[in-house]
Amino acid sequence: MADPLTRLVEVEMPYGKYKGRLIADLPGNYLNWFAREGFPPGELGRLLALMHEIDHNGLAHLLAPLRR
Repeated sequence: MADPLTRLVEVEMPYGKYKGRLIADLPGNYLNWFAREGFPPGELGRLLALMHEIDHNGLAHLLAPLRR
């Protein structure tokens, strides 16, 4: 399985308002909404939850070296 941090800068949101945007580039308020309402199942949900934690703790800058 690929490194989850690397996947944040590879996987695009497959649906909704931010369809096509990288998980790493989703706005905090959108991630907060998922945290309140529930993350989807599977890898997408795990990645959204991970990005929420990274964003919430102000650590998004750590993903910069992983971008292509």
